[in-house]
Amino acid sequence: MRDSADAPDSGEISHEAPPGNGAASGAASGAASSSVPGPGELDALRRRTQAVLIASQILGGLGVSTAVALAAVLAKDIGGSEAVAGLASTSSVIGTALLSLPFASLMAARGRRVGLTLAYVVAAVGGAVVVVAAALANFPLLLIGMAAFGAGNSANLQARFAAADLAEPARRGRAISTVVWATTIGAVLGPNIAAPAGRSTSGLGIPAAAGPFVWGTGVFLVSAVLVHLLLRPDPLLTARALAEAEAGGEGGGGAGERSLKAALATVRDSARARLALVTIAGSHTVMVSVMVMTPVDLGGHGADIALIGLVISGHVAGMYAFSPVMGWLADRLGRLSVILLGVALLAVATALAGTANGHHAQSAAGLFLLGLGWSAGLVAGSALLTDSVPQPARAAVQGLSDLIMNAAAGVGGALSGLVVSGAGYGWLNAGAAALLVPVAALTLLSLTRRNRARSHEPNV
Repeated sequence: MRDSADAPDSGEISHEAPPGNGAASGAASGAASSSVPGPGELDALRRRTQAVLIASQILGGLGVSTAVALAAVLAKDIGGSEAVAGLASTSSVIGTALLSLPFASLMAARGRRVGLTLAYVVAAVGGAVVVVAAALANFPLLLIGMAAFGAGNSANLQARFAAADLAEPARRGRAISTVVWATTIGAVLGPNIAAPAGRSTSGLGIPAAAGPFVWGTGVFLVSAVLVHLLLRPDPLLTARALAEAEAGGEGGGGAGERSLKAALATVRDSARARLALVTIAGSHTVMVSVMVMTPVDLGGHGADIALIGLVISGHVAGMYAFSPVMGWLADRLGRLSVILLGVALLAVATALAGTANGHHAQSAAGLFLLGLGWSAGLVAGSALLTDSVPQPARAAVQGLSDLIMNAAAGVGGALSGLVVSGAGYGWLNAGAAALLVPVAALTLLSLTRRNRARSHEPNV
């Protein structure tokens, strides 16, 4: 199933046939065949899968945010300069981007459970390496550990697609958004327990700034065990078995259809998949580029640490807390409509933040809308991407999406400091807003093609 850009669909959703009954089974490459559940079993499996993913997201968000809260402090202490403080977070972002494709390839071959479990294990190893680097005061080793630690964020991102594997097409937006929302709990709790985590390791000869990484390592190991034991049957392998059963035993697709080459070919052939990728990458890059420099701008206009923390907390709330609303809107109004909503919110956010000039309430409003626009773009874009590609290629395309998303955001975050130092925070926001133009143009083009196709439908 592939949606073309001019497909006369309803609400931009691909309407797939409901799964059938029976005990047919589909073979999945590299894994045992998955039996096809009946309608009642499928509903129970959807609920169980979502519950496991929500729990892993809470833990994963907690692991990432607890440690990253003091990553810059740890890098400054080891590196001896504020100039290198940002390299720790940059290494984590790069690690997330580079590890997205290998984990997606593993999921395409072996299923979500194996891929997510390994991602959390790699993140735990990365956290342990960071602790060793802190004890040895070894800066290069710290960067290596932070890159591996980025696997935790990669797992958190891939979990949203795992939620969509078994979701009904008309409820994919809500399934994705519910898992994204679960990150809120860990993301909010994490920074607040960073200080106790640092104090807890003081008697072990570990620097206080590395203590959160000890906790993060433990949290990721718990996440790995949770996913490995409870994410059964695997949602991706079950979805493939359902697709094969519906196609009379011919819907599973071979390993070649799940490769990176096949993912690139799939995106090339689907206008909506290209739009989804541009939306996800564009929304994330705009959000990261503006967000990372906002504390600097606020501090330059007299804001204290407490106020900066409050503004960033409001931004995080905008990112995650309202994602179920965005999922509901994406299912009810359509993916394209919510993408345009996200573009509008991000445009208003950059306008408010870029012209605040020390008006802290305006900055706070801009950052809140920045998070809200990101949520709309990520949820609607992820649902559209899942809708727009055939089932066998989805995992590979989704991994490609996360690679592009994080690579683009990494470049944006790295350049944002140069833009602010050379031209100012206002120009950074103007440049970020310019990135929204191709997203808006492609979305309007897709809507125009769809409406034109509908106008040529014969009246029945």
